[in-house]
Amino acid sequence: MHVHRLPAPLLFLLSGVCQYLGAGIAVGLFDTASAVSVGWARIAVAALVLVVWGRPWRTRWTRQTLLACVLFGVVLATMNLTFYAALEHLPLGNAVAMEFLGPVAVAALTGKGVRERVAIALALCGVVLLAGVTVDAGGEGAVVGLVLIFAAAAAWAGYILLGRRVSAQGTGLAPLALAMVAGALVFAPFAGPGALPLLGGCQSALALVGVAVASSVIPYAIDQVVLRRLRPAQFAILLAILPVSALLVGVVMLGQVPHGLEIVGLVLVCVAIALTSRPARPAPEAAQG
Repeated sequence: MHVHRLPAPLLFLLSGVCQYLGAGIAVGLFDTASAVSVGWARIAVAALVLVVWGRPWRTRWTRQTLLACVLFGVVLATMNLTFYAALEHLPLGNAVAMEFLGPVAVAALTGKGVRERVAIALALCGVVLLAGVTVDAGGEGAVVGLVLIFAAAAAWAGYILLGRRVSAQGTGLAPLALAMVAGALVFAPFAGPGALPLLGGCQSALALVGVAVASSVIPYAIDQVVLRRLRPAQFAILLAILPVSALLVGVVMLGQVPHGLEIVGLVLVCVAIALTSRPARPAPEAAQG
């Protein structure tokens, strides 16, 4: 069965499960390097894997497509590293919900009709409930955390819009490979040195490869497939499946049964997905990308 033939919600669910499995492996690396350095190393290793897989040297690049890929890679890396850095100052639930403002903005600006706008409102409410957001005055680093997480949200919005443009090139994974290399190189002077201890042992190096494949290679490759098929607003709404994936991983692997508000959040996200997944009237845009 070809992956590109699977329904978009199922692809997102697979992507989310892979991401959170990778995150579970990454936790064990935080004693060896900082969260930001682990995030950069994940991007760098994923770039190597994608270069071997996508073989970008076999693609004929124009200046326009080359610049688009490089910009996409820098935005992708910024999205990851600012989110990791924000987690040092903000609770995970708050960070997850606030970063989702990026996709919300994309859906609000590019959505067509009442259905998609209602869907994104339901998805936002569902993500907030699933993330378990609590009101907290925060500490001295709260302002820094807010700046970082809003930067991550803006980068996520850029990732959706630029990712659709890159995926529309229809050249397999070569654009993604080039983008990941660009993102890794731009941030190498800042985060690269701190990642060197991860290569000091066989166990940490293998764990890093597992994190890169599960949290970057598979999810971003799936995103490229889905972005060719959906409008930015539809893609943004389906991103709400990611916290649902985390919930399912917690139930199956950790026995963490959701409480009342999480169940309400799950229902809201499912309704949002159902709204955006209903067949829309044929439009010229459906033939694009």
